[in-house]
Amino acid sequence: MLRLEPDRSTVGSCHRLAESVARSVNEELAGRSTVTIERTVARLFGVDGLGPSGIPLANTVVDHLISLGKLEEGVALRLANASLVLNATPAEVAEKIAAKKVDLGSLPWHGTEACRAKAGKLAAAALERIKDRRLERQELLNAYPVHGSPWLYVIVATGDIHEDIIQARMAAAQGADVIAVIRSTGQSLLDYVPHGATREGYGGTYATQENFRLMREALDEESKRLGRYIRLVNYCSGLCMPEIAAMGALERLDIMLNDAMYGILFRDINAERTLVDQRFSRMINAYAGIIINTGEDNYLTTVDALSSGHSVVASQFMNYHFAKLSGLPDEQIGLGHAFEIDPNIEDSLLLEIAGALLVRELFPSCPVKYMPPTVHKTGDIFFAHALDAAFNLVSTATGQTIHLVGMLTEAVHTPLLQDRYASIRAAAYARKSARHLRENLRLEKGGKVERRAAEILDKALSLLGEVESKGLFRALEDGVFAGIRRKRDGGKGLEGVFTKGPTYFNPIEEGLRRELGI
Repeated sequence: MLRLEPDRSTVGSCHRLAESVARSVNEELAGRSTVTIERTVARLFGVDGLGPSGIPLANTVVDHLISLGKLEEGVALRLANASLVLNATPAEVAEKIAAKKVDLGSLPWHGTEACRAKAGKLAAAALERIKDRRLERQELLNAYPVHGSPWLYVIVATGDIHEDIIQARMAAAQGADVIAVIRSTGQSLLDYVPHGATREGYGGTYATQENFRLMREALDEESKRLGRYIRLVNYCSGLCMPEIAAMGALERLDIMLNDAMYGILFRDINAERTLVDQRFSRMINAYAGIIINTGEDNYLTTVDALSSGHSVVASQFMNYHFAKLSGLPDEQIGLGHAFEIDPNIEDSLLLEIAGALLVRELFPSCPVKYMPPTVHKTGDIFFAHALDAAFNLVSTATGQTIHLVGMLTEAVHTPLLQDRYASIRAAAYARKSARHLRENLRLEKGGKVERRAAEILDKALSLLGEVESKGLFRALEDGVFAGIRRKRDGGKGLEGVFTKGPTYFNPIEEGLRRELGI
């Protein structure tokens, strides 16, 4: 069988260092929450929609508490108190706040015990709704199983959710197993979630709960028609990471792009904000049965894939342990990597096999997501298709789980329906024709593949040692990852991080921790 045998001692050391880094960060930030975590609690309590001024009601509630100097308590107790005093739902309370008919600071106080009990009931109802959606997914997977592996993953990105639905249905009919709706450029930097079905977006479609609902409904229809479950992907990253995770949980998305460091490195979002938000968002994903995908492939579009492959592996170890600490089982931790080594290098295919096999061996139970070549595509559609053919073969032969289908028109234009068809057909051919290839090949002992994999692992261990020694925040400031430097007090969104007060209460987090056993 085509497989590596990485040094177990080195692998164990990488895990210990990465877990130490993740635990240290979580402990250091345990006393912090963020405005988007509090908006998530409000949303899960039923606060949705827009106020008269067009501002999301979840934002209105949190901004109101900030104006009162009460956010350090968290949103749960004040919403619960108002619900008791006014005999109203949290959604009705939010509407009254938006209409300036209620001031949460001037309402009579029902007492901490009563408010905690009320908030606990609201949280339990929210978690029950998420649980129902998770069970619904499992029933559909049982009824309409997906047999092909790796899953063929394609992108739709028109900006118009209704056009996206047409393209998603077409892609599923052509053979796609997973549909990713690319989020509109820049949404990760918005400190609010747009509302409703959207008809325009740049480079993608806005992630809204209504857009999630519409696409899920359409793909469920396709799943029944095709007799295989079509998974839906979106992004819970950026300044609204936990809110979008909650929306995805309520609308039964299956996979969420959710990286611990992507926003810090590639969107210049404040490190504390990102690391606090990723912890809570991943608890929601864990409970909802959503697979997360991490974004290590982005490193390889920024730096040289040959010389920086070890930074991908080091990040995977850290993302893995951040995820485990949030309650995600291995089966829901979709670590990312990519086929991005310069194809002009001699034996580049062997080097790609080494990297792909190494990740597969290091995280054997994780649904690894393998990204196609993009950096070295120039607009030559014939060579692009040849490069994707090599990628397809490596993906199948090394046992990857989620295969983002490469497009022959990468670097030319947004794929047309026929481009997507040609790419899906080529990937499906490799998946079928090389189905048992891995079982019938063996590596030469001490050969180029083994040597490359050992080099990557050794360098990853060294890098993890440096991060553990410095601490993650200092390592980020020193540009350890992708050569990008980020200051702890820099970036976007730091003003949305706050220190929890002595009476702070988040019953959603408490319930998730209890259910997940963390």
